[in-house]
Amino acid sequence: MKKISVLGSTGSIGTQTLDVVSKYRDSFQIEGLAAGSNIDLLAQQVKEFRPKKVSVATKELADRIRPDLPEGTQLYYGQEGLIEVAAATDADMVVTAVVGSMGLPSTLAAIKAGKTIGLANKETLVTAGHLVMSLAESRGAAILPIDSEHSAIFQCLNGERRQDVDFITLTASGGSFRNLSRDQLEHVTVEDALKHPNWSMGAKITIDSATMVNKGLEVIEAHWLFGLPYEQIHVLLHPESIIHSFVQYRDSSIIAQLGNPDMRVPIQYALTYPERWPSPSQKLSLAEAGKLQFLEMDFDRFPCLRMAYECGKMGGTAPTVFNAANEVAVSRFLRREISFLQIENIIEGVLDKHQNTPEPALEAIEESDRLARKLAASL
Repeated sequence: MKKISVLGSTGSIGTQTLDVVSKYRDSFQIEGLAAGSNIDLLAQQVKEFRPKKVSVATKELADRIRPDLPEGTQLYYGQEGLIEVAAATDADMVVTAVVGSMGLPSTLAAIKAGKTIGLANKETLVTAGHLVMSLAESRGAAILPIDSEHSAIFQCLNGERRQDVDFITLTASGGSFRNLSRDQLEHVTVEDALKHPNWSMGAKITIDSATMVNKGLEVIEAHWLFGLPYEQIHVLLHPESIIHSFVQYRDSSIIAQLGNPDMRVPIQYALTYPERWPSPSQKLSLAEAGKLQFLEMDFDRFPCLRMAYECGKMGGTAPTVFNAANEVAVSRFLRREISFLQIENIIEGVLDKHQNTPEPALEAIEESDRLARKLAASL
């Protein structure tokens, strides 16, 4: 029986992870659950899966949920709680599905503890890819991607020699506003932005999909996961989200991973790797899908993707600052403090003022993150 801890258990990836686990109760045991502020849902999850350790965002939330926990369940809160659930249980695998750079310390702690990482928190590699991958290699900890695009690339590379790869292509749905011009984006609302045409996701990642920041973060994540230079990482618009990503080899062969949009498939593949178990996902019929569309990426239409490539190639603390500025800008947009297009303006403004630090230690990463957030909040 595989033992699992889930960080971000009440979010989109977390709930779908537990949905997969519920289908195979005899094969999985939940050791720990960490959530933010949705304590009502967390209490239901604890009742169903009986984890040994639970964590929430704050002490106040911990005090509120404490009466609803079974006797013997250990309760924690804050960053220390995330680390406790990530590294101090008997879990074999930790699914990291918290949103944003706050997932970095707990992921590092889990790697140090020798856990297999089911990675759904792309910001971890964006902000500190060199530290994470180096530590994973030294500890012999496997990192299995859960993002649908990176899971697809991971599957397409299985059994192949890396030196035979010509390039990889991450596909992008285009998000909520993929059919709108720059002029039409001037007056879009929060409600408009949250209507993703293909996926049901959390608010932050749905906005990131519309700005194409999400794809930029995925490009940087792919660089670290697969050890490829940015010149070998391409992005293609694919509105149907049927081909999740593909690899072109130097003999001109293309190997792609296809399926209906359903995050339970890459989640389950990470949980059961290297085996493939039956899935509740609807089977893909190419005949019913009809035709698939592909469009070249327009970096003028999606400047955030261009900035992500630039930051990735620059390395150092630049990706950290890109991510931090975006997190603050998206939060401000969701609070209706700024317009949709001001998200990219804030990111660019923060990057313009950033003095890059190459090969940063964790302390330098944290300081760059803090300063970027402070500046992004003021612009």
